[in-house]
Amino acid sequence: MKSKLWLAIVSLLFIFCSYQPDFPKLKYNGLSLVASRDSLKIEHILPLKNVNANTIALMPFAFLEDLKSPELHFNNKRQWWGERVGGVQQSIQLLQRNGLKVMIKPQIWIWHGEFTGDLNMTSDKDWQTFENSYLEYILLYAELAEQRQISLFCIGTELYNFTEKRPEFWQKMIAEVRNVYSGKITYAENWDKIDQFQFWDQLDFIGVDAYFPVSEEENPTEAELSKGWESHKKMLQNLSSATKKQVLFTEYGYRNVDFATKEPWLASSRRRGDELPEYLNEELQAKALQVIYDEFWPEKWFAGGFLWKWHHDHERAGGKQNDQFTPQNKMAEKILKSNYSKYSEKLE
Repeated sequence: MKSKLWLAIVSLLFIFCSYQPDFPKLKYNGLSLVASRDSLKIEHILPLKNVNANTIALMPFAFLEDLKSPELHFNNKRQWWGERVGGVQQSIQLLQRNGLKVMIKPQIWIWHGEFTGDLNMTSDKDWQTFENSYLEYILLYAELAEQRQISLFCIGTELYNFTEKRPEFWQKMIAEVRNVYSGKITYAENWDKIDQFQFWDQLDFIGVDAYFPVSEEENPTEAELSKGWESHKKMLQNLSSATKKQVLFTEYGYRNVDFATKEPWLASSRRRGDELPEYLNEELQAKALQVIYDEFWPEKWFAGGFLWKWHHDHERAGGKQNDQFTPQNKMAEKILKSNYSKYSEKLE
């Protein structure tokens, strides 16, 4: 009798421990669309669909003068048209009319390229001033997301210091966003802080800007890249299991240069001066993306991702002499199209 009872308990524990939530199978095949100076046109939409994207991230930027400045500037006439409310509205309408979903992803840019994760006010008064303006900024676009029935909204990007020092504000802000927006909510944390963010239980996805270092080599093989992902992938899977949330790559991507997978977050190269052709490496960018698709897109606990980044004027974007993140008119564009086609069904 005791042995049967023990066997039943063990069986129940096995079922409980092996339980996985019934996650959606369809993936966010996303692109991060750089804001334009003028309105989007249908000819800008066709290349998005041609690579089998199903969701587009729009990024209305706000600006700070430095890491300690409490005055946030946004929806300003001095900004590019696509970074303001009017531009975001028009972009949403055109994208939705053409069968594409949208994520609104507000982001802060600090002059001189300072890292937003280091944001740190010098007084409680300054924190409160900044929080008031940040809440206004986020709610402006959360309300727009609700009006346009946007499927996904991101409440911040790479703001770890802010989230750690001011948790009460973040709890309040999440609640206020929920009050005005009925869709899915995420937050985009930098790759090195993803397991330290406090509020995943209050959101719908674990959002990570996935610039994980995976190889020190100049031109690693796909096998070496897969090996380099092992510990990062395990950490993300464990986090998904612990929170019962899918992981979403709110940003991912590589530049087409040597050593692109060593410090993937770097936006410029620091070697060989102006000798651009000598360090261009289309093959590595394409290989590194292929490994991401092989490692993550088949996983049930993974929700998809938004490739960084895509420019609206496709014919003039990227190209073989361009050393930036965009895959446009490079080998990587074919890799993107091929892999997104495997998960190209429309999101519900």
